[in-house]
Amino acid sequence: MKRKVLPLTSMRKIIFIFLISLQMFSQSNYDLGKKYFDEKKWEMAQSNFEKVLVQNPNNYQAIEYLGDIFGHQKNWDSAIEKYKTLRDKFPQKANYWYKYGGALGMKAKTSNKFTALSLIGDVEEAFLKAAELDKNHIDTRWALVMLYIELPGIIGGSEKKAQKYASELLNLSKVDGYLAKGYIDVYFKRYQSAERNYSLAHKIGNSKTTFEKLYDLYLNKLKNTEKAKQLKKEFNS
Repeated sequence: MKRKVLPLTSMRKIIFIFLISLQMFSQSNYDLGKKYFDEKKWEMAQSNFEKVLVQNPNNYQAIEYLGDIFGHQKNWDSAIEKYKTLRDKFPQKANYWYKYGGALGMKAKTSNKFTALSLIGDVEEAFLKAAELDKNHIDTRWALVMLYIELPGIIGGSEKKAQKYASELLNLSKVDGYLAKGYIDVYFKRYQSAERNYSLAHKIGNSKTTFEKLYDLYLNKLKNTEKAKQLKKEFNS
């Protein structure tokens, strides 16, 4: 008995429908992944984004979400792997360099001294590349301020370098700039100078963040409970 052969047009229709079905299935997993991510249900979000990559290994948005999820889970090696993939694929995109450097930095913070020392150069390189690629990238400049302040001078720490990026922040965002300069002052226990910078930041921003920084300074560094109470009263009203 002769087997019936489908006409070419019918075969094309079947293939087309199959591909559309795959695309819809992948999109459904992607949407679910986003939904669970927004709800901070990391494991469920991860499962859905991994299904997306089974269908389409080049879905770079799903890869970025997975990197973010691994970051929230403090799985730094997996986060580094995902961000490295994105950094290598899109070497001109500052945010991927920033996220890659951030994951490396967090791994360094949670590792032994020898591992941390071996990672510092790569962390700095990633942040500097991000800053070079995007002159308006605020988070990268914050990262560089914190990196140069927290690193010992013998391995690259420098207030001068930190102040350079704090000044760049000041040009991009007055609030961030004053907060960064206040952060540096607090680190070096220049509390009067920190009060001036945090006060300027709070006067402009009047946000939860600016309030908390100034309130903590009054309460825990300057030990001025009256100023702390007055600030809280004004902010709550």
